[in-house]
Amino acid sequence: MSVKRAIQAYDVMMGEHPLKQPLPTQQVEHIDPFLLIHHHANFVEPGTDRWNAGVGPHPHRGFTPVTFMWEGGVHHRDSRGNNSVVDDGGVQWMDVGMGIIHSERPPAKLCEEGGMQEIVQIWINLPKRAKGMEPNYIPLQKDEMPEVAGHQDLRISAGTPIAGGPKGPLQSAYPISSVHGTAAADAAVTFEVKEGEHGLLYSLSGGGRLEGYGMVEEHFLYELVPGHHTLIPSTPTKLLFVSAAPIQEKLETYGPFVMNSQTEIMEAMRDYQMGKMGYLVERDMP
Repeated sequence: MSVKRAIQAYDVMMGEHPLKQPLPTQQVEHIDPFLLIHHHANFVEPGTDRWNAGVGPHPHRGFTPVTFMWEGGVHHRDSRGNNSVVDDGGVQWMDVGMGIIHSERPPAKLCEEGGMQEIVQIWINLPKRAKGMEPNYIPLQKDEMPEVAGHQDLRISAGTPIAGGPKGPLQSAYPISSVHGTAAADAAVTFEVKEGEHGLLYSLSGGGRLEGYGMVEEHFLYELVPGHHTLIPSTPTKLLFVSAAPIQEKLETYGPFVMNSQTEIMEAMRDYQMGKMGYLVERDMP
């Protein structure tokens, strides 16, 4: 069997934002090194106040939050001075290491004109050796990533997630393979989970047949065993595939902090309160 388990996403609220959450669940705490997956799809009303939309300034330490875009894009600002809009099909990648404060809001044009915003954010743990690194923000637009053969809207951001396919341009603090976008109907795509890695396939919409398993449905997360996995979409299918080796270190989490001990969690809270992760005054940035 090519699928170790299928996990249905369930509805949660993050503040005012409705989300689909396939990880964690009551049954599955995390799949090392993947800690959390949030799928957000929402219509932004025309004339929305951009300073009260999305997610305002908040801290992170000790892991890698990655946002994959399908529609609408995201405007990122952070306490290290980074300020950029990543558009449809792009990726916003951060190895936050020792800590950063950032915000994630719909771009000004989307707030003004209205439209759909659809993204998936995934939290990836960092090994202990990288939790104290200087933060690194990497924005990638769709046309900066190679496409999967036969699927012009399926782009590779990191590693070699497609069997026989090109390598993604992103160099992260911990090796990850990732591909996202929309797979064309009736055109096969073969994902590769290398030996010793954990591979995850999430379907945002659409579906198809996964060889050696059966039907793939929307809003399900599939944990794949090592090997090659061929999906034949029955309709244009929005999907995300990631794969990485487990870190296998003790894990302690508290909200936006992911560390190795309770002491380190308390230090993160103290450092944030003391301003050691910097400050973010969004309206000083365009």
